Amino acid sequence: MLRQRTVKTLVRTQGVGLHSGQRVELTLRPAPPDTGIVFRRVDLPVPVEIRVSAARVTDTRMASTLSAADTGEGASVKVATVEHLMSALAGLGIDNLIIDVTAPEIPILDGSAGSFVFLIQSVGLVEQAAPKRFIRVKRAVEVRDGDKWARLEPHFGFKLSFSIDFGHPAINATVQQVEVDFANASYVSAISRARTFGFMQDVESLRSHGLARGGSLGNAIVMDESRVLNADGLRSDDEFVKHKILDAIGDLYLVGHPLLASYSAHKSGHAMNNLLLRALLADETAFEFTTYPQRREAPRVFALDWAGA
Repeated sequence: MLRQRTVKTLVRTQGVGLHSGQRVELTLRPAPPDTGIVFRRVDLPVPVEIRVSAARVTDTRMASTLSAADTGEGASVKVATVEHLMSALAGLGIDNLIIDVTAPEIPILDGSAGSFVFLIQSVGLVEQAAPKRFIRVKRAVEVRDGDKWARLEPHFGFKLSFSIDFGHPAINATVQQVEVDFANASYVSAISRARTFGFMQDVESLRSHGLARGGSLGNAIVMDESRVLNADGLRSDDEFVKHKILDAIGDLYLVGHPLLASYSAHKSGHAMNNLLLRALLADETAFEFTTYPQRREAPRVFALDWAGA
């Protein structure tokens, strides 16, 4: 049987929120089978749980933000910038986890998913006595906004193709399109270390809107009008487009289960990725839940031990 997974024991880290600039402590706790991924705002007088769900994504400006139901005071409890952590959880095949957070935003760490992967690998994973549940895409679903689009199609496994077009000299000089098929590639080595990126000319405007207050050269690739400002440059020639794939993996995992699908997109982002999930879930003929009683019957990517990759 292809089984569900959680972490072996709790593990902690701390850092700052990319957009809020607040200090935050993050604790990952093992969770029983069929719990799913649950965020808990433990800084509140009464902790509030937010289970991952495409319907709980309420803000997609520069990040994916989950919201709980309104509290008694009428204010919605949120956890922002969840996509990098969610990407790491998808990449390591984690089904069940309690995530305690002491602020309204997940720490950015180094701007990629690599730090979360390292954190989880430091304690290891354990398989659980319950079958892993997949969402299998049965027919194509697509969303568009002008020249931007994103699509899910049937596929026995999980692969992603992404193309970008930012019209910036530093980005134009790098790889603009990448396809990654996880039947042949490791999430850890191929995707997890690609960092988020931004532009100096946008900083003042973003900060006036309460965004990018914790951003720095230590947790993002930063560019001026023509070049990358980070002293060490890029980690790879395709880091920009691979970070968009990293984000998409995290955004898609907010559906609550691993997808059996081929994802392709051009100039997509958090908003369009969430619209794509909502379009999929709105059509009951486009997907089904499935499990694999025999590991050998599962797509190769999910039968592998990604945590050791």
